[in-house]
Amino acid sequence: MIILPKSNDTDLRQLLYDVQEGKIQLPEFQRDWTWDDNRIRGIIASLSQGYPMGAIMQLQYGNPDIKFKYRTITGVENKNATPEYLVLDGQQRLTSIYQSTYSNQVVATKTDKGKSIKRFYYLDMNKCLDDNEDRLDAVVSVPEDRKIKANFDRDIIMDLSTRELEYQLKMFPINIIYDNTQLMQWNFGYMMYHQNDKDANDLLNRFQKEVVETILQYKLPVITLDKSTPREAVCKVFENVNTGGVPLTVFELVTATYATNEFDLRKDWEKCKKIIRAENETLRTDLLDGIDEINFLTSVTLYTSYKNKVNGKSGTISCKKKDVLNLPYESYLENRDAVLDGYKIAREFLLQNEYVFRQRDLPYTTQLIPLSATCAYLGKKTCNEPNTKKILERWYWCGILGEMYGGANETRYANDIEDIIDEVYKRPSQMRTVNSSFFSATRLLTLQTRLSAAYKGIMALLYKADCRDFMDNSKMNLVNSVILSPDIHHIFPEAYCQKVGIKRQKYNSIVNKTPILPPTNRSIGGDSPSKYIQTILNKVDGLTENELKDRIESHMINFEYLKQDDFDNYFIDRAKKLLNLIENAMGKNVSDRGSEDTIEQFGKSLI
Repeated sequence: MIILPKSNDTDLRQLLYDVQEGKIQLPEFQRDWTWDDNRIRGIIASLSQGYPMGAIMQLQYGNPDIKFKYRTITGVENKNATPEYLVLDGQQRLTSIYQSTYSNQVVATKTDKGKSIKRFYYLDMNKCLDDNEDRLDAVVSVPEDRKIKANFDRDIIMDLSTRELEYQLKMFPINIIYDNTQLMQWNFGYMMYHQNDKDANDLLNRFQKEVVETILQYKLPVITLDKSTPREAVCKVFENVNTGGVPLTVFELVTATYATNEFDLRKDWEKCKKIIRAENETLRTDLLDGIDEINFLTSVTLYTSYKNKVNGKSGTISCKKKDVLNLPYESYLENRDAVLDGYKIAREFLLQNEYVFRQRDLPYTTQLIPLSATCAYLGKKTCNEPNTKKILERWYWCGILGEMYGGANETRYANDIEDIIDEVYKRPSQMRTVNSSFFSATRLLTLQTRLSAAYKGIMALLYKADCRDFMDNSKMNLVNSVILSPDIHHIFPEAYCQKVGIKRQKYNSIVNKTPILPPTNRSIGGDSPSKYIQTILNKVDGLTENELKDRIESHMINFEYLKQDDFDNYFIDRAKKLLNLIENAMGKNVSDRGSEDTIEQFGKSLI
């Protein structure tokens, strides 16, 4: 849909009147007014000189499909009015001008250091008309009692607490400028006070013509979006123009929409978050702590979309940004709990089946969006069936080892939920994520840190294969992972490899790494494998070489190569075993195990 905004130069006075009457308000998602005293003085200075200050962007209110909750601009007391327009950009400027020039109330602002203060604003008439003066210096802010003090409030530097004092010091109160009655009374009072002073009265006349009239005739460009503007367009517009503030999120916009139903989505999310994170579990793990409010809304939208298609209510499955923005309040309430159950099932699936225990070990937070929505639809009983587990596992590992969830994935999510459920119920299924996934043998050499999904995935596969600690024989299970936090150990230690000239590309790759407990890692240190094997045997009472061999080989490591410090043969052998693990998890072959590129980089075929 093409958006054609309208732009008009509008009298500032009219805009401020509309603010006062509640015709112009703010959408609930707008951040609070934050400008400090200096910025308010700056906008008054620009206004008094007729300088442009940017456009105001507003949305016409009244679209029945976009029911944003609204609120009045800070300082406006007319709380019951229904708005005609909602400000998308320019709130800070408009609020600052309204409070300082149109409202009779003291302005509650802050210093540039964040201290709360209350201020009235004046224009120094002499400085305003002096070309040698910076206009900013002509804008004077005074405390609520209108007295500027020094020396710990013992000395009064400027007193504007009465009209007579204002006249005497030739200080014009800017908050009367739009009130015709007060403006006339102030001008008359000033002339009476200075009735025999021609210079003072000439000053007033010049001030009226050059400053007051400039302000009264000031026009602001106002860009208006028609009420037919779709929700996603409003969100995008706000993101584009709000570069200086807190970016608007989909969640905030949906929150504003649901608020018209007297429903606080933020509070609801706080409850949902506790359920997703399983905060009441006996053994607390942070596995799903990375799931945020937008992930959750996307999951609910995906689940709702799939359900609607199955029930014949819609023809497509989609959870793109526009779909999340258009998720009906009723659909959210109807489907929220099912998706929460889906996250519970997904959590159990990861912890119990896939040996992913902590947030730092989770390859993709985003992959949980389709997983939770799919589990929500299938239900716990179906998800626990062996055939379903097998299907979910293959999809999960293909997504990770194929590194499929690193970018924008909304289309993939929609494919996933449809493909997996079709496969479970033995309907024709494309299994697009499974079929398009690919793992290259040479990728093992480039997996150097836990920042990559495939790296985390392979470590989880080692956990799943029941690898055991070299010294105490404990498995890398949930309890040890959460409580003891295993280290990632260089099997041929880094210091040793550097000493004997082994290339970093190999010794720092995942082929040469495995999880062990911190005490064991400290005992090994930087010694050669043959030395630390003997160290372990000496330290652990009763430990035989065969028992240690079993423990080490549970990590897909050839013990004899390790014992002989034979890096080359060990490295090729372990690479082959890791590829076997990967093939088993993905349910498909690694096709380039014997390719020329693989042989070149590893020195041998990995078949």
